[in-house]
Amino acid sequence: MPPEIVTTRRNPGQGSTTTRPGTPKIHEANDSLFEHVAWLYAFCREHVFRDDTERIISTLWPNGPPALGTELIELGCGPGFYSRRLAQRFPHISVIGADRSANQLAWARTRAAGWGSQNCAFERVNVLELPFCDGRFQVLIASRLFTVLPNQACAVSEIFRVLKSGGRCFIAEPRYSLWASIPLIAMWFLAKSTHFRNGYREPHKARVFSADAFRELFATQPWKSIRAWQDGRYQYALCEKR
Repeated sequence: MPPEIVTTRRNPGQGSTTTRPGTPKIHEANDSLFEHVAWLYAFCREHVFRDDTERIISTLWPNGPPALGTELIELGCGPGFYSRRLAQRFPHISVIGADRSANQLAWARTRAAGWGSQNCAFERVNVLELPFCDGRFQVLIASRLFTVLPNQACAVSEIFRVLKSGGRCFIAEPRYSLWASIPLIAMWFLAKSTHFRNGYREPHKARVFSADAFRELFATQPWKSIRAWQDGRYQYALCEKR
């Protein structure tokens, strides 16, 4: 049975927070594969998964670099692969990498420090209950986020909420279950070999979407525009808020 969850949300436009019962305390969420075998997922993200950095840049900013002061957040950042690269490429923007796993964020902070990034920070959050005010970010990115989420529609609602009017999100998801499940299978195998308690919350198999279901997921919010497309083993969505 999952642990009790309690998160905080900042009231829009205010610095205070309110507590909502019934959602996991992220500081007690130690039942995750991403905590116990963090290095394995970090290795996959760095060396196995597709690098979409150039695709992200050309899709989000086809006419030139982002404006000075742009705030960007990466949800489910893991070891901060894209957060670090975008912060280094555009030192005039502010980047936040957000993830629920403390150990993944430790990897991210260590690598960002090694790169000398001054405009990149990392925060531990529950992506289903983001602790950011409405309309804060101009840009949001997420890669392989929905493969392990229990409530994808809630995540899309939160994505929509924290984007400014005119803000855009770029989402990348694997298309094939077997390929997408390889990291989970490897982490489950290693965890079962090295830990006695294996009540982890991640599924054994990654969740993937058909092309229609992928687009319909984002259509649950009143976006100004939604563009969805496929390329090899991945599919992508670019949504703009009214």
